[in-house]
Amino acid sequence: MTTSITPAAATSATASTTGSRGLRIDAKNLVRRYTRADGTVLQALGPLDLSLEPGEFFSIVGPSGCGKSTMIDILSGLAPPDEGSVSADGVPYRGVPDGVGLVLQEDASFPWLSVRDNVAFGLKRLARRPDDLAERVDHAIDFMGLADFAHARPSQLSGGMRQRMCIARTLVLRPRFLLLDEPFGALDQQTRLLMGDELLRIWRETGATVLLITHSLDEAAMLSDRVGIMSARPGRLLEVLPTGWQRERDSTVASSAAFGALTAHLWEQLRGESMKSMRGNV
Repeated sequence: MTTSITPAAATSATASTTGSRGLRIDAKNLVRRYTRADGTVLQALGPLDLSLEPGEFFSIVGPSGCGKSTMIDILSGLAPPDEGSVSADGVPYRGVPDGVGLVLQEDASFPWLSVRDNVAFGLKRLARRPDDLAERVDHAIDFMGLADFAHARPSQLSGGMRQRMCIARTLVLRPRFLLLDEPFGALDQQTRLLMGDELLRIWRETGATVLLITHSLDEAAMLSDRVGIMSARPGRLLEVLPTGWQRERDSTVASSAAFGALTAHLWEQLRGESMKSMRGNV
């Protein structure tokens, strides 16, 4: 099941739910290492450089174990790099910056709470004024098409509806930089396509900068302005490809010849890295 969490420090963003300006993100020379139980050091990521333009939709694809989730932890501000730096609109990270929202695959919803109370959870912790809280929660629920299910429990929703609830819980905090780590991984293919169209709508209407981590080459090619291909561990960016799609796009781009050529190129570049990862030859 997929769900979303947004770091509490992200909640002071002041941009409106629609028409906000996305953050510019600059990551330079990122390196992350882990110490194993036997004392040996594993380099999971880097060195890696990445710059995201304000309002850009950028996707990352790469083999399993290449450090994609480690990169998300760093770019969300939840974990510092061992080397390198990250800035948002030119301001270096100090923990989680204002305006950063995170959507994860793991289910962190509260099954005993209604959709409305799940969406409101982060704002309630900020002791928002009741009238302001109600207006923002109602807007986020309506924005995600869940007004008729505001009092339902998560167990009463379909997988796609639960995901929309979780995205609403992030959107209510008005992120200007939205990071998504395999948010649709547990959904069937038809629902994933529909949720992809929904994500594009959210991106256009909020103006947020979006970074999507996905194992689906089709998903990355369909949704993005640019796609980054990561190497096997330690993860580095091998190539960044512009897709050439118009901003007013949807899942129908998947029927074009250009889409087929793009996904073929992604797989051509990624296949060797995936084989390295599977063989442990990294």
